[in-house]
Amino acid sequence: MEKTEMILQEAIKEISKIVDKHELMAFSTKYLGKNGILSEQMKILRELPIEEKRSFGESLNILRDKLNDLVKTKDKEIEFSLLKEKLEKEKVDVTIPAKPKEYGTMHPIEILKKDLIDYFIERGYTLRDGGDIETDYYCFEALNVPKEHPAREMQDTFYIDSETVLRTHTSAMQVRTMESTQPPIKMISAGNAYRIDEVDATHSPVFGQLEILVVDKNVTMADLIGTLEGVVKHLLGEKTNIRVRPSYFPFTEPSIEADAVCPKCQGKGCSMCKCSGYIEMLGAGMVHPKVLEMSGIDSTVYKGFAAGIGLDRLAMMKFGVSDLRDLYENDINLLKQFK
Repeated sequence: MEKTEMILQEAIKEISKIVDKHELMAFSTKYLGKNGILSEQMKILRELPIEEKRSFGESLNILRDKLNDLVKTKDKEIEFSLLKEKLEKEKVDVTIPAKPKEYGTMHPIEILKKDLIDYFIERGYTLRDGGDIETDYYCFEALNVPKEHPAREMQDTFYIDSETVLRTHTSAMQVRTMESTQPPIKMISAGNAYRIDEVDATHSPVFGQLEILVVDKNVTMADLIGTLEGVVKHLLGEKTNIRVRPSYFPFTEPSIEADAVCPKCQGKGCSMCKCSGYIEMLGAGMVHPKVLEMSGIDSTVYKGFAAGIGLDRLAMMKFGVSDLRDLYENDINLLKQFK
């Protein structure tokens, strides 16, 4: 009993000086480990006369329990001390105003696309979605551009295989809509289009486009031009002038192109508009009778107009960006201006 009491008192004195977990682990190993002090006393127990073993064994059990309690208590003290120290170092003054959060913003082209979609839906148009990958038939042949037709060169695109392409325009959704829906039709479709264009201030091999299609009785070119003027004035202001000129597209007859006054030079001529004073915005026209017939619509009863609006160039004009490439360089200083 005296021996175990001496060990306990020495342990209490020693553990009182411990301040971290490494020291505590060493203490536990010294007293309770496989080759520790308690184990050594157990060896002595085996050599004692049988009449002394019981009392000495009981005292060793009591010693083991007290040593374990000492270790557990000290471990809690160290944990509490570490927590207290951490709380002192990481104090937070809740009265300090929070830092303002920086919120992201939509890309200017997406802002414009959403604005256009809302504009047309409010006027009774239906939004139709289409995939970026399209068949050669819907991208060309159903739009009156058969294989080997020279007009394909104007809208050359990227081929996945001989019958599958990255769509060169959103006009493919015209045919898919007319095949599945009988007139009257008022639809729009928005998304990316792909053409083998050289990258410059106003061109990119990937660009956003919004398709407009109206098919009904007594639809005229005046309806088309009025629609285009309304869109441009909605986006760029009531004072914005557009210029309509004859053009050629295999899927419309007659065909036109609409240009808007260059926002950089206001019609005087500059590098952005190639000294013309105008920037081409869209191609449009009356839907070709052959396209209507191929889609199952009687061209003697119904007429239609279609237009493909270039979202990238419209975004340049609306937001005052002089070079299309600026919209694709992910410059945060530029993009965060658009809300």
